[in-house]
Amino acid sequence: MSDRLTLGSLFSGSGTFELGGMLAGINPVWNSEIEPFPIMVTRRRMPRVKHYGDVSALDGAELEPVDVITFGSPCQDMSVAGRRAGLDGERSGLFHQAIRIIREMREATHGEKPRFIVWENVPGAFSSNGGRDFKAVLDNVISIKEPGAAVPAPDKGRWPHADLFLGDGWSVAYRVLDAQYWGVPQRRRRIFLVADFSSERAGDILFECPRLSGNPGQGEAPQQEAAGDSSESTGSRGVWCVNPQGSSGITITNDFTDTLMAQDHGHHPAVLAAGFNTGDSASARSTGYADELSPTIRAGAIPAALCLEQLLYNIGSFNSFAWLSGNRHAGVYETDKARTLDNGGSNPTAQQGGLAIVETYAMTMNSFIQAGKEVTPPLMARDYKDPIAVNVPFEYRVRRLMPKECARLQGFPDCWCSDLGIEEPDEAEIRFWFDVFEEHRRLVTHAKKPKTRAQIVRWIRQPHSDSAEYKLWGNGCALPCVYFVMNGIARVNG
Repeated sequence: MSDRLTLGSLFSGSGTFELGGMLAGINPVWNSEIEPFPIMVTRRRMPRVKHYGDVSALDGAELEPVDVITFGSPCQDMSVAGRRAGLDGERSGLFHQAIRIIREMREATHGEKPRFIVWENVPGAFSSNGGRDFKAVLDNVISIKEPGAAVPAPDKGRWPHADLFLGDGWSVAYRVLDAQYWGVPQRRRRIFLVADFSSERAGDILFECPRLSGNPGQGEAPQQEAAGDSSESTGSRGVWCVNPQGSSGITITNDFTDTLMAQDHGHHPAVLAAGFNTGDSASARSTGYADELSPTIRAGAIPAALCLEQLLYNIGSFNSFAWLSGNRHAGVYETDKARTLDNGGSNPTAQQGGLAIVETYAMTMNSFIQAGKEVTPPLMARDYKDPIAVNVPFEYRVRRLMPKECARLQGFPDCWCSDLGIEEPDEAEIRFWFDVFEEHRRLVTHAKKPKTRAQIVRWIRQPHSDSAEYKLWGNGCALPCVYFVMNGIARVNG
C-alpha cells in the first residue's frame, strides 16, 4: 500500500473522485465537504477516508500531503443555467481556496506534493465573463509552478474544447468529456483539467487511451492482468465467480467460471475472494472495503454484502455492471446502458430478462423541456425539486426517474446511497454530526437555531431522503469519466 499514489478530494460530494481513484489503484486519504448527506455517504462507503469540512478553514501545510488533489469546485456561478457571476461569485470563488491549499501544501513539502491536480467544471467556464474566467483558471494553475505566468486569451474569447500547455518540467492539459460516450446514457459534458507539476505528461493522461489496436501492453489495474494457471489465479482459499449470462440471469460458481459466450457481449465474470468475514446481519449490509476480503454474504442479506471495491475491480468494465437486484432475484445491466426500473418500480427478476430499456427521456428545466432517445439530459442539483421525467414506451406513461436510476446515470452502483443509517450512534458520532450541521447552518442555511440533539439523532438513524439523493447526483460527475482521468494519472506515474 505504501507505494500507491495518495489522493485528497476537495468539494467531495458523492465521492466520485475517491471511488475513481480507488478503482485506478490510487488511495484516497482525506476529503472535504460541508453538505451533511454527501458526508454521510462517503463516511459510510469509505470509512478509512478522513473527513474535513469547510475548505476556507483548511491549511494545506497542515493537511496530510498527498500525490493528487482533486477539486470539482462549485460551478453554479459559471454554469449557463446559473447567473454567470463567474469566479468572483460566492460559490465558484471557492476555486481560489483550493489553489491556496495546493500552494500551501507544495510549500510545506518543498514542491514535492501534490504532483498532480485535477479540476472539473462545467463547459460554461469557457464563456463565463467573456472567457476571462477560464483564463484566470489556467493562469492560477500554471502559476503554482511558474509564478506570474499568463496564458494568452484566444480570439474572441472562444476557448478550444481541448488544449495542452508545456513548460520546463511541468504540463497542464484540459479536455471536455461527455458522459454519454463513456458508458452511461446521459448527456453530461464537463471540463477536466489536469496539471502535472513534475513532468510534461499531462497530455498523456487526457489524450491517450491504453490498449488500442496493435500489441497491447500489460494492464495497469489488477483485473487487466493476464490469467495464469488455475492454482495461481485462485490460490488455496478458492474464489466465488459471479457469471452474468447476458439477459438470461446470473450464476455463481466456486473456483471456476461458466463458459464464456459470444452473446454475453462483454459481461465479464466477477471474481470474489471466498474468504468471507463472519459477522452479524448489520455488517453484511455494509459496503465497506478490505484488502482481499469481502464482507459476509448471508441468507437474507441485501446485495450490498458484496465488497464494492473488490467487485468493481474484478468486473473490469464500467460498461457492464452485474449487480444482484432485490432480496430474492437477480437482475442484469445491459452492456453500455444504465437501464431503468419498470413503471411499477418493482425489482425485476432474471426470468424477466432484466430491466426494460426506456426509449425516451425528458427533463423539465424551469420553462422548457429537453428530450432525447435513450439518453437523458444532464442531471442537475435542482432536480430534487423537479426530477427528470421518463417516458415508459410500453404503456406510454411519464414518470420521474427514481434516485437509483440517477445513480446509474452517473455510473454508480445502486447501493451507493442505501443503508446509511446508524441505529445507535455513540456520543462521538453525535458530536461529529452536531459540528457538521452547525457548519452547514453557518455557511449555507443561515438558520437562526441549531438542530437539537433529538433532531440530530433522528437524522443519523435515517439520513436518506429522495430529495437529498437527487441533489447529490445532480451536483456530481460521471464515474466513468473520472476513472478515465484517474487511471491516466496512475499510468503516467507508473
